[in-house]
Amino acid sequence: MTGPLSGVRVVELKGIGPAPFCGMMLADLGADVVRVERPAPGAGPYAPATDVLGRGRTSVALNLKQPGSTDTVLDLVERADILIEGFRPGVMERLGLGPDSCLARNPALVYGRMTGWGQDGPYARTAGHDINYIAVSGALGAMGPANGPPGLPLNLLGDFGGGGMLLVVGVLAALLHSRNTGEGQVVDAAIVDGTATLSSLLYGLMAQERWTAQRGENFLDGSAPYYTVYPCADGRFLAVGALEDQFYRALLEGLGASDDPVLTTDRTRPDNWAAIRKRLEGLFASRPRQSWLEVFAGTDACVSPVLGLDDAHEDTHASARGTFIDVGGVVQPAPAPRFSRTRTSPPWPAPAPGRDNAIVLGSSASEPHRES
Repeated sequence: MTGPLSGVRVVELKGIGPAPFCGMMLADLGADVVRVERPAPGAGPYAPATDVLGRGRTSVALNLKQPGSTDTVLDLVERADILIEGFRPGVMERLGLGPDSCLARNPALVYGRMTGWGQDGPYARTAGHDINYIAVSGALGAMGPANGPPGLPLNLLGDFGGGGMLLVVGVLAALLHSRNTGEGQVVDAAIVDGTATLSSLLYGLMAQERWTAQRGENFLDGSAPYYTVYPCADGRFLAVGALEDQFYRALLEGLGASDDPVLTTDRTRPDNWAAIRKRLEGLFASRPRQSWLEVFAGTDACVSPVLGLDDAHEDTHASARGTFIDVGGVVQPAPAPRFSRTRTSPPWPAPAPGRDNAIVLGSSASEPHRES
């Protein structure tokens, strides 16, 4: 395996959602990630290849409540650079694998903790999911139409953007510090914190009085007719992002409406948006999507097809760049970003739980926990 993190050793205590995403990112970038997980269930179908977030790992199956399992994990920690876990505060401590125990065995260890609420605060020990964390952060309340409830951005904003990606940044920053000083530390990555951080631009726009707290009145929330989605004659959708004047002019040119008095009125005024939107809706609904894509191909009108998870990999640009790959028969996003020197290797499918027990638990500190 190659990549900028080649040689970095990670122990991942398997959880759900954002922590496995962090483990996937680290593995994609070349780190040697050993996942510690429960033994596979005794019955029922299990297809590891479909566990996209689990790709690129080796797997050790342990029952952490059995005597001796904690010592086994601590042996792995002693040889690791990073540990990541995604349990509620207090769970790792009860297992004997909290930061104090792990840092005692490896003072240079980066101990990454992924939770929704964080390690402290009034909500820290209460249950929650992505929707709860982004709701409290203020981000959810900013999404959706003025005359309806907030719109859910799947769990991409909280779990993965404000959570797993934040943990990736945190543990790599702490690893740099550890490599420079020999000092390990705990990284407290909370989804509510990360989602708030992702909202920084909006807080700046509010301070400039260019954004309001009311849904449906802002230029990036789908309210502006030049930054939204339109259905075409065949029921398929186009995304229009003609924010700047030159892009809006290209949009009108493609629509054959450069001189339309409604569309050329002052589009910066929200009180004109309803009329502009109605006119654009009529124009886009007059042709099927493919016809419009041919019109706008190669232009700067910022018009794109709204693709689904089932056909995004077929887009010509994605195909040309190799944005998606096939791993074990499962189409999935390729490792990103890309590096000019330390190029990453294609990942392998997620292993069955415990597949690598003999190799990993019997390896020496100098041997990588990798497949050949």
